[in-house]
Amino acid sequence: MEKLILSIVKPIVDFPDQVKVDAKEEERRITYHLSVHEQDIGKVIGKNGRVAKSIRTVVYAAAGLKQQKKVYLEIDE
Repeated sequence: MEKLILSIVKPIVDFPDQVKVDAKEEERRITYHLSVHEQDIGKVIGKNGRVAKSIRTVVYAAAGLKQQKKVYLEIDE
Protein backbone atom coordinates (compact mmCIF):
# COMPACT_ATOMS: atom_id res chain seq x y z
CA MET A 1 0.00 0.00 0.00
CA GLU A 2 2.91 2.33 0.72
CA LYS A 3 4.19 1.92 -2.84
CA LEU A 4 0.78 2.90 -4.18
CA ILE A 5 0.68 6.06 -2.07
CA LEU A 6 4.21 7.00 -3.12
CA SER A 7 3.48 6.38 -6.79
CA ILE A 8 0.48 8.72 -6.60
CA VAL A 9 2.07 11.52 -4.55
CA LYS A 10 5.64 11.76 -5.87
CA PRO A 11 4.74 12.97 -9.39
CA ILE A 12 2.62 15.88 -8.12
CA VAL A 13 5.09 17.41 -5.64
CA ASP A 14 8.18 19.59 -6.13
CA PHE A 15 10.28 17.69 -3.56
CA PRO A 16 9.64 13.98 -4.26
CA ASP A 17 12.67 12.89 -2.24
CA GLN A 18 11.00 14.22 0.94
CA VAL A 19 7.81 12.20 0.59
CA LYS A 20 7.52 9.61 3.36
CA VAL A 21 4.84 7.11 4.28
CA ASP A 22 4.77 5.48 7.70
CA ALA A 23 2.32 2.73 8.63
CA LYS A 24 0.92 2.22 12.10
CA GLU A 25 -0.87 -1.10 12.46
CA GLU A 26 -3.35 -1.73 15.23
CA GLU A 27 -5.70 -4.59 15.96
CA ARG A 28 -8.49 -3.57 13.58
CA ARG A 29 -7.00 -0.77 11.52
CA ILE A 30 -3.94 0.43 9.64
CA THR A 31 -3.15 4.13 9.54
CA TYR A 32 -0.79 5.45 6.89
CA HIS A 33 0.84 8.79 7.70
CA LEU A 34 1.90 10.75 4.63
CA SER A 35 4.42 13.53 5.15
CA VAL A 36 5.70 15.87 2.46
CA HIS A 37 7.81 19.02 2.28
CA GLU A 38 5.99 22.02 3.78
CA GLN A 39 5.81 23.74 0.38
CA ASP A 40 4.06 20.69 -1.12
CA ILE A 41 1.21 20.48 1.41
CA GLY A 42 -1.07 22.58 -0.79
CA LYS A 43 -0.44 20.41 -3.81
CA VAL A 44 -1.23 17.23 -1.93
CA ILE A 45 -4.38 18.63 -0.31
CA GLY A 46 -5.59 20.59 -3.35
CA LYS A 47 -8.34 23.15 -3.64
CA ASN A 48 -11.06 22.34 -1.09
CA GLY A 49 -9.28 19.05 -0.36
CA ARG A 50 -10.08 17.53 -3.76
CA VAL A 51 -6.65 15.99 -4.37
CA ALA A 52 -6.47 14.51 -0.86
CA LYS A 53 -9.96 13.08 -1.26
CA SER A 54 -9.00 11.52 -4.60
CA ILE A 55 -5.85 9.97 -3.16
CA ARG A 56 -7.83 8.54 -0.25
CA THR A 57 -10.46 7.12 -2.62
CA VAL A 58 -7.85 5.22 -4.63
CA VAL A 59 -6.03 3.97 -1.53
CA TYR A 60 -9.23 2.87 0.21
CA ALA A 61 -10.46 1.05 -2.91
CA ALA A 62 -7.15 -0.79 -3.29
CA ALA A 63 -7.05 -1.60 0.42
CA GLY A 64 -10.58 -2.96 0.36
CA LEU A 65 -9.43 -5.66 -2.01
CA LYS A 66 -6.34 -6.66 -0.03
CA GLN A 67 -6.84 -5.83 3.65
CA GLN A 68 -9.15 -7.30 6.25
CA LYS A 69 -8.57 -4.23 8.41
CA LYS A 70 -9.91 -0.71 8.04
CA VAL A 71 -7.39 1.57 6.32
CA TYR A 72 -6.92 5.30 6.99
CA LEU A 73 -4.66 7.85 5.30
CA GLU A 74 -3.59 10.93 7.24
CA ILE A 75 -1.65 13.79 5.71
CA ASP A 76 0.78 15.24 8.25
CA GLU A 77 1.65 18.91 8.11
